[in-house]
Amino acid sequence: MGKPSTVVTMADVARAAGVSTMTVSNVINGRPRVGAETRERVLATIGELGYQVNLAARHLRAGRTGVVGLAVPELERPYFGQLAGRLADRFEVHGLRVVTERTGASREGEMEAVAFSRLRMYDGLILSVVDIDPAELGQLRTDAPVVMIGERALPSRFDHVMMDNVDGARQAVGHLLATGARRVAMIGGDPDGSATMPALRAEGYTLAHTEAGVPVDRELNVRCSFGLQDGYDAIRGLRERGVAFDAVFGLTDVVAMGALRALADAGLRVPDDVQVIGFDDIDEAAFLVPALSTVNPGHEVLADTITSLMTAQINGRPVGGPQEIVVPARLVLRGTTLA
Repeated sequence: MGKPSTVVTMADVARAAGVSTMTVSNVINGRPRVGAETRERVLATIGELGYQVNLAARHLRAGRTGVVGLAVPELERPYFGQLAGRLADRFEVHGLRVVTERTGASREGEMEAVAFSRLRMYDGLILSVVDIDPAELGQLRTDAPVVMIGERALPSRFDHVMMDNVDGARQAVGHLLATGARRVAMIGGDPDGSATMPALRAEGYTLAHTEAGVPVDRELNVRCSFGLQDGYDAIRGLRERGVAFDAVFGLTDVVAMGALRALADAGLRVPDDVQVIGFDDIDEAAFLVPALSTVNPGHEVLADTITSLMTAQINGRPVGGPQEIVVPARLVLRGTTLA
């Protein structure tokens, strides 16, 4: 299907996709009343025809919207909310606002976010990639500025910023082992997974054990989601199964916080009986009692790097082509671990 030389209308999209103009409108505006198959067909047609949303002139400045999109898997997780705040502060300096949307860590949600950036709803899009296939990203027809974040291997055509999950986890677990722990429970890990956040942090967990000459007991790997209740249930499950442990590595601070509550309910002292360490260094971690030891993934550098890459693209001054940047992690020791 060739791209027409005249302006493409919503009616043109509807005709080509075999749907009504109302359906096209519902897809563009993100309304939930469209089935997944129809939504994907409409989005594909939009990309093929090069349809552009006709935004009101008062929202345009020099042909721009003044908005950067931030598409993340979930809004409930403190890490993403705090990332959005850091980015909002930085983009404000450049006269840009940040609008956050949730993809649900799904392929469909991530594809929609990229398609909407193609519609010029945003001047640029920051996309946290979780489920979309890298091959699909490589085939995307978008000339909008895009910065990818997350752990997936991605096409070299996109700027990509990620934290050092492996080394951060290695530092955390290495400290637990260096202070005498020998049975470190890992909550949320998937040692058999692909290059995703849980798998990479699990890799760091294993690497720390190898370096310390301590064998890994797979009974200590608890696969779960990353909510407070998940951390709580993971500790209760270990105790009910009679699995001994003297330290806990939570793959996020939130799951580590849930673990702390379960340990307190069990009458176990932290860090004397069980050491606990998390990952993300969310703001709340420093205010727990005891304060949570954790891994800071380089919040400020991550936000600075993302902002720099995005503004360079928006202003048409990309430096040296697409870049892949890994930001170093730093161990933050507080009250839940031994010195």
